[in-house]
Order: sequence, then structure tokens, then C-alpha cells
Amino acid sequence: MSFLRVENISKSFSGLKALSNISFEVTEGTVLGLMGANGAGKTTLSSVIAGHVEPSSGTVSFRGRRLTGLRPDQVCRAGICRTFQVVRPFRGMSVQENVLVAALYGSSGHRPAVESKRRAAEALAAVGLVGSRGLQAGVLTLSGQKRLEIAKALATGAAVVMLDEVMAGLTPAEIGEMMETLLQLRKSRNVTIIIVEHVMGALMKLSEHILVLDHGVQIAYGTPQEIAVNPMVAEVYFG
Repeated sequence: MSFLRVENISKSFSGLKALSNISFEVTEGTVLGLMGANGAGKTTLSSVIAGHVEPSSGTVSFRGRRLTGLRPDQVCRAGICRTFQVVRPFRGMSVQENVLVAALYGSSGHRPAVESKRRAAEALAAVGLVGSRGLQAGVLTLSGQKRLEIAKALATGAAVVMLDEVMAGLTPAEIGEMMETLLQLRKSRNVTIIIVEHVMGALMKLSEHILVLDHGVQIAYGTPQEIAVNPMVAEVYFG
């Protein structure tokens, strides 16, 4: 049984084709990078997988279960959670309360409060926010708020976390720290990660495989080493 399978996904908006017959599989515990210029279809693809956008055709399945047609909350409770490029925490609530909300309402089935608190605490520790748990989310730095979004995704119990430009706007030092956090998450929690990122050095280092999109078309798929020498990718990026 495949872990996560995307088959022939296409999506059009008012006649404009944003995605065209995208197919790939993701193995449990690995990191898949989504690469492409602005407008290539990366965020649309993430939205289709997460249930925020219904595809025009094709299917998404997870652990043998068809997800296409499910609401975002149902996809999340099935085990796939995403973050967004523009962070939107509950600014007036504490960091801990933000993560606790995700632990309570983002998971499948009834979860006792004590279990939710434990999961929230573990998620905060995993992203290095234990010392900030009592602060209001709105006072965190951009790096802190992006870490908070990851913690919220982890607290749902997600097996797959999709990250949308989690390093955008960060300083070089913060990018390095974020990369170490993501590498440790994969090692310690066996979390499967799908990451959209324009910081190419980070994407190449983090990913085991990279899917390259250009105007909604899948033009390459392979290891970072294969993508780095792919002539079609070079043509799209450098002309």
C-alpha cells in the first residue's frame, strides 16, 4: 500500500490551467521538496492535497484511503496537516494555548485534555518554543511564529506536514536553525515532510526527492543531485 499517492491531478481556475496531470508518491518518513518559480503551481498542489482546493480531475490517497473530496478538517484528521506562508496565529492567545487548540481539535476521535496537553508540550519542545509558551503569540518574531505553525501541525498528530515557505523572510542564521529543527523532526518523530521553498540551498539539503513544476506542468522529479544537473530545470530557471 502506498503511503501518499497523487495521481493525475489537474486544476483549472476559470479556464486557466494551474496544474496539469501531476503524479507522484511520497514514502513515509521522507522529505519531498516542491520547486518552481512563483506561479508554478506549488501552493495550488499543496492546497489540493490538504483539501482546500478541489481538483478538476485526479485523486489523492493516503494510506490507501481516498482523500479527494474531503474537507480540510477531515484531511487533517486523516493525518495530513499544512502550514501557510502567511502566518496567522491566534495573536491574543498564548503560544501554549495556540498549540493546545490544534491538539484538541485537529486530531481524529476524542482526546482527553491531559493527552492534548502532553502532545502540545511535546510539539513545543520539538520546535524549541518551550521557553516562550506563556507569551502571547502576537509578540513572537517571524521565526517564532513560523515555528509555532509547525508546532500546531505536529500537535494534531499529523503523519505528513506540508510546509509553505517556512524560511521566507528569515535571516541566514534563522534559516540555519530552522533547517536543523526540520532535520531533527524527521529523525526523532519520523514525520513525513512536503516542503515548498525558494531558499534553494535549504531545499537541496533537506529533500530526498524534489518535484519541479513550471506553469502547472511537472517537468522533473528526482534526487537533489539529479535536479541540479537536469537541463530542463536549468533552462526554466536560468534561460
